[in-house]
Amino acid sequence: MMRRISVFLAALLAFAAMPAAANAPNEIIEQAVDLLSEGLDTRRDELAADEEALRDFIDSILLPRFDRDFAAAAVLGKHWRAANDEQKQRFINAFYESLLQRYADGVVEFDMQRVEILPYKGDPKKRTTVVRTQVRLDDGSKIPVDYTLVNREDRWRMFDVKIEGVSYVINFRKELESEIRATNLEAVIQRLERDAGLVADEAADE
Repeated sequence: MMRRISVFLAALLAFAAMPAAANAPNEIIEQAVDLLSEGLDTRRDELAADEEALRDFIDSILLPRFDRDFAAAAVLGKHWRAANDEQKQRFINAFYESLLQRYADGVVEFDMQRVEILPYKGDPKKRTTVVRTQVRLDDGSKIPVDYTLVNREDRWRMFDVKIEGVSYVINFRKELESEIRATNLEAVIQRLERDAGLVADEAADE
């Protein structure tokens, strides 16, 4: 599990660190891996010692380039259509913050030199595409890491990462689906907001 955590957010940030000039999906990943590796090499100790700095570092790279709206809608699935506009925005914010909190610590331990980008075989003319990579582990074995990108407003952004065949979006959707069935959508959004520190935990304040 911790291996997937480290790889997941490092994968998100590798994509997010892309320069604006990148066009083809595979070029985005190739350039991003180099940029993220350089950034971690120069700031790794600082980020490991300062949680706030780590969170701000991740946010500054990820926020403009990760399609939060598309990813959040994919995670909620059928419940997205039932949500009102306020609930959708609150879920987007809580989902994104929970993403940062779940995976931030694994980033500083990740070595981007372990990433191998495979030849791109997708179709960049389609709305979504996949860029495939492999990550080398300590024992020399390799695990597949697939980036799923969506082209909206003539701009490629990532919304899912599949590690060893496990999709983050699908996995999180299943997790929330069971919770929504047991309670309701509003209760789940409130729980995510509390966990992410977006609202005060009333129980803790009593």
